[in-house]
Amino acid sequence: MTKASVFFTDMRCPTGVGLLQKLDRLMLKAGIENINFKHKYVAVKIHFGEPGNLSFLRPNFAKTVADRIKALGGVPFLTDSNTLYVGRRNNGPAHLEAAYENGYSPLTTGCHVVIADGIKGTDDIEVPISGGVLLKSALIGRAIMDADIVVSLNHFKGHELTGFGGAIKNVGMGSGSRAGKMVMHSDGKPVVKSKYCTGCRTCAKYCAQQAISFGEDKKARIDHNRCVGCGRCIGACNYNAVVNPTAAANDDLNRKMVEYAKAVLDGRPNFHISVVNQVSPYCDCHAENDAAVVPDIGIFASFDPVALDKACIDAVNAAPGMRGSILGEKTGANEDHFRIIHPTTDWRGQIAHAEKIGLGSGDYETITVK
Repeated sequence: MTKASVFFTDMRCPTGVGLLQKLDRLMLKAGIENINFKHKYVAVKIHFGEPGNLSFLRPNFAKTVADRIKALGGVPFLTDSNTLYVGRRNNGPAHLEAAYENGYSPLTTGCHVVIADGIKGTDDIEVPISGGVLLKSALIGRAIMDADIVVSLNHFKGHELTGFGGAIKNVGMGSGSRAGKMVMHSDGKPVVKSKYCTGCRTCAKYCAQQAISFGEDKKARIDHNRCVGCGRCIGACNYNAVVNPTAAANDDLNRKMVEYAKAVLDGRPNFHISVVNQVSPYCDCHAENDAAVVPDIGIFASFDPVALDKACIDAVNAAPGMRGSILGEKTGANEDHFRIIHPTTDWRGQIAHAEKIGLGSGDYETITVK
C-alpha cells in the first residue's frame, strides 16, 4: 500500500526568505494546484482563537492561504462553527467580533469571515456519514457544506478531551453546529473529585448550562441533567478536580469527531495544513494559553488529514519538552507527550478509527521542502 505524502518545512528563514513564502512554497510542492479552484467556493476551515488566548494562528497564515486560492481562481472564505461553552464564540455576532479582535478581517486576510452555523448556531444541515459506526449522520454548519472545496488550516496543539487538536479535530469538531457538538460530547458527563476541589469557582465561570453549584462545604457539584458534556470545566480546573469518569467517553468523542470529519470531507476536494508552533497543552478555545510544551517545529501539508495528524504527533513526540511548561513539570516513563499531559485521554483512537472508516492513513512519508 502506498504511503501518504506529508510535506514539511521548518521554521528556519534565512535572510530574504519569510515564513509565509515558505508556506506558499509548501502548498505548491504538496500539490494544491492539482485541485480545480476555478470559480469554486472554498471554505478555509480555521479556529479564530478565543480572545485572551495568544497561541492561535496569526491571520497572516490565513492570508497566504487565501491569496494562493485566489491566484488559482477560487473564492475563499474563512469559517468556523459556534461553540457550546461560555465564551466569545458561542453565537454568530460575538464570534465575528472575536475573529475581528484577533485580527481576522477582510482587510487583513483578503477574504470574508463566515460563521458556518449562523447567528444562533442553528443553521446546519444533516449530512450522511459513509461508513459511520457510532453515527449515521452529522449536523454540519451550512456554510461549510455549501462550499465546493474544503481547505483546513489548523494550529496543532494539545487538548484535554481528545489528546491533541489537529486537522481531524479542526474539520470534525469545528464544522459541527452547536447541536452537532452536543452529539459528539453526549457520552461523557464530568464529575468532581471533592478531595481536590478548592472551591475556587473557576469551573462555574466556564459552564454555559449553569450546571455547577457549590454546597456548604464549598465543593463543586455538577448537575448531569443540565450538563451537556462539553468538558470545558475539565480544562478550566487548575487542580485536576474535574474529570471524565470513564475513558470510554473520551474514546467515543474521538470516534464521533472522526466520523464528523468524514461527513464534511467525503465527495469534495480537500487539502490540509498544520502549523506546529506555540504547541500549547490545551485548545485555543481557552481564553488564555499555557506555555508551549515543545519548541516550534514547522508547517506540514497533505491531502490526507490522518497522515498529517500522525506526522505532527510524531514530530511533537520526537521534540524535547520545554522547561517551565506543564510537560517539563510532569515525569514518567511514557515518551508520548500527549499521554503525559492528558493521561486519561488516548489520542490513538482518533487515528485508528479514521483508518477504519476510510478517512485516511496513518502510514506516511515525509517530504521536506526547503
